[in-house]
Amino acid sequence: MSRRPVIAALAIIAVTVGVAPEAAAAGHHQPAAEIFATNNTATITDPNDPRLRTRLVAFGAQVAGIIAANGAWPGRSTLLNGVFWSDEMRTATYERSREFDVDHVSAEGLHHIASVIRKQYDQESVLTFQYLPQAGADSIEVEVPGVTVRQLFDGLAADPVLREELGGGSVTADGNRLALIADASELDAIKTFVGELGASWSKATVTYGHLEFVDD
Repeated sequence: MSRRPVIAALAIIAVTVGVAPEAAAAGHHQPAAEIFATNNTATITDPNDPRLRTRLVAFGAQVAGIIAANGAWPGRSTLLNGVFWSDEMRTATYERSREFDVDHVSAEGLHHIASVIRKQYDQESVLTFQYLPQAGADSIEVEVPGVTVRQLFDGLAADPVLREELGGGSVTADGNRLALIADASELDAIKTFVGELGASWSKATVTYGHLEFVDD
């Protein structure tokens, strides 16, 4: 993930890197967990910066290799455009990253893999999301179609309360699909934010799990 502690990120629409048999079997497959990561260490404030056009292909293959080398199955990898609000700079920062589906992994194994990635690419933290039954979950992932990077920026700029709670988010580079990962207590704030973005909450999907920012 970014070098900023942000409880928000995007998930799932497919660009395949190192697909495991089960993960490739169907487009609707829900993995055991997700990892959100980047190799970026720069602060980018210009949405037209050429560094935001990278597709992180080599990075995606490298991370898939790390996942496999540590006993888990790498699945789909999705290219993301992230928008994160900086109160210090009073503007948004931008980042290209990837979401990685992970199967056959325990909570401890997921933490370990994220820690390896964090150290390898000099990140402050790496975000993970482990899917769980709703009854045992403390976090949510909300996916909403039809949201552009510009809409996300405008939404963060217009609402200081929500941007403080959510921090930012990401949109698929190839599909204009937003998802936010947050504490379950933020669901009402996310509903409000989706409406402010001009998107339809009726088209949103909510899944449950546990998020962790791995920083060790």
